[in-house]
Amino acid sequence: MNSTIEQIRPTAVAGLFYPNSADELSDTINAYLANTAQTMTSPKTIKAIVAPHAGYVYSGPIAASAYTLLRKTNSQFNKVILLGPAHRVKLTGIAIPTVQQFDSPLGPINIDQELLMQINQFDFVHESDLAHKEEHCLEVQLPFLQTVLQDFKIVPLLIGDISAEQVSLVLESIWDVDNLLIVVSTDLSHYYDYITAQKLDQKTSQFIEELNSNKIEYDHACGKTALQALLLSAKKHKLCAKTIDLRNSGDTAGEKNKVVGYGAYVIS
Repeated sequence: MNSTIEQIRPTAVAGLFYPNSADELSDTINAYLANTAQTMTSPKTIKAIVAPHAGYVYSGPIAASAYTLLRKTNSQFNKVILLGPAHRVKLTGIAIPTVQQFDSPLGPINIDQELLMQINQFDFVHESDLAHKEEHCLEVQLPFLQTVLQDFKIVPLLIGDISAEQVSLVLESIWDVDNLLIVVSTDLSHYYDYITAQKLDQKTSQFIEELNSNKIEYDHACGKTALQALLLSAKKHKLCAKTIDLRNSGDTAGEKNKVVGYGAYVIS
């Protein structure tokens, strides 16, 4: 691959979901991190986090609460596997990119080709730069990761029509890789009134903390399948899930008649 376009996936939502100026973006994220009210003790070890993926004005403060934990642990993560739902392209299985890097206003991030090749051994994993081209759910996590981690590579996975058990097989195949962080990108309930959304999202958080993957439906979380897969693996490895923050767009920057829910969780 000779052209830059073929080697790097450009940003799709910089300037829309988050600032496209590096200085403004850095200031925005650091302000979210600084303002995050952290009432729980950071676990000594973290295996995974779950964070929302809306525009930063809506979900940034909630996402920051999960990423604050990574900064607090002084973690040495140098590999990050990102899983989120495909919003833009109808997809069967899991889509991986062929490019070498994902771009960000804070600088490009290398893809871990060795891990990607390992994951590509599954027959339900397919190469598709088209699926990744305009997708926001993984992209919005990158500037947060760049702010709280040092040198790291990513493995971006977009989840389509596939079972949680199959996605869990992928997680199991790389579970014991050293210094690996799993990030599941998902919002919670969509377009209910404020009170209804609160009740539904509280119930979803209960299911997550119970590692009860079977109870989670699409009206609970748009990233249902990846979230279920993470919970399946967490249960298998006898880990714990904790709610870090739970709010909705009515709490941050939206009206309360039709809101989107956002939750931040840590698996340790």
